[in-house]
Order: sequence, then structure tokens, then C-alpha cells
Amino acid sequence: MIGWKWSVKEKLAARTALNLALDRELAAVIHEAKERAERIKEASDLWEMETWLIDQREGIARTFDFRYSVLARVFATLLRERRVSLIDLRGLAQEKLDTIERLSRT
Repeated sequence: MIGWKWSVKEKLAARTALNLALDRELAAVIHEAKERAERIKEASDLWEMETWLIDQREGIARTFDFRYSVLARVFATLLRERRVSLIDLRGLAQEKLDTIERLSRT
């Protein structure tokens, strides 16, 4: 949250957790894109896939925001959507973990 102080250890843990979730997300998008590509039969299918890819890219850019001022909400969303676990967030101060967990339930 705004005003939180992040230690070097916490910054590294946060970056690691976010990268892990992003890698998982990108792997899922790649998998889905390959499946969609196999189903392309005509030009309209291609443009539909392009639109889908743009939507995925924009969603990823919105979701994986690594500004420290919003990182609690980012992790809360990822936790609520089961894209990270509390184990993935190890290394963060207990205060931050408690806040992230609380926000994930809202």
C-alpha cells in the first residue's frame, strides 16, 4: 500500500512472486494461443485471434502492475484468483501478508 516501506529482501521476494505468476499466466496464454491457431480456417478466425491476443496482452498489463504503491492489491487479486499462493509470497513482512490476505477476501 502507499506508505509501506519495502526492504531489499521484500522487493526481491515480491519480484520473484510476480514473475512466477506472470510466467504461469504467459504459459497458459501460449497454450491457448496454440490451440486457437490450430482451429484457424479462414481470415475471420485469424482476426478473432488477433483481438483475443490484444485482450490478453492488455489484461496482463493491467494485472501485473509492479508499482509498490499498488502491489498489495495486485497480490490480493492474484491470491483471490489462485494465481499465487501465500507460499509464493514468502519473504514479505507478516504485516504485508496479512493485508494481502485480507484484501483477497474483499
